[in-house]
Amino acid sequence: MSNGQTSSGGAVRRRGLMLVLSSPSGAGKTTIARELLGREPALTMSISVTTRPKRPSEVAGKDYDFVDQQTFGSMVADGRFLEHARVFDHCYGTPKAPVMATIQEGRDVLFDVDWQGTQQLSESAPDDLVRVFVLPPSTAELESRLRNRAQDSDAVVERRMTKAADEMSHYLEYDYIIVNRDVGESVDDVQAILRAERLKRTRQAGLHDFIVDLRGER
Repeated sequence: MSNGQTSSGGAVRRRGLMLVLSSPSGAGKTTIARELLGREPALTMSISVTTRPKRPSEVAGKDYDFVDQQTFGSMVADGRFLEHARVFDHCYGTPKAPVMATIQEGRDVLFDVDWQGTQQLSESAPDDLVRVFVLPPSTAELESRLRNRAQDSDAVVERRMTKAADEMSHYLEYDYIIVNRDVGESVDDVQAILRAERLKRTRQAGLHDFIVDLRGER
């Protein structure tokens, strides 16, 4: 089975993983994430906490948990985040407790975070992390996608393009690189990564006992 479990004849318990998708704004990681979640029932989206105002199309508790700056600061002080960062004048953070509970249950968690968040996750949970960086096929295509979204001013688009150059310089910090020329193909690639990572020996927590049973040693 693709989620790392065998049938009732001999279950191999699997520890879940944390799958990070990062990219410059407009490269397509959010679209890839949405398609991936539709294909992968064992994968759930990490819900970040943010101080950013809610956009009209967003649903609180589904897209983000929206809090004020004081609440966010208290959560940082209490050590309740796996990672947190300030991006474009607003704060974002990943609550620790629900993520760790999910991977302990053998399910996977998808993260849409930037390179700063990925660095923090690498420090707080290195063994559970799989890092994927999504690149646009060209600079011109990236700018076109940003402008076609029609949700940012020209000044914001220019700022995002400048920031993209810095973000792309961090590609060496990732395990896998995907150039998003076609969304369907990119989702296929991420699924292939997931399948391989789920089968890693170190993630199959019940493998030793399963092999002991296969060998008839008890």
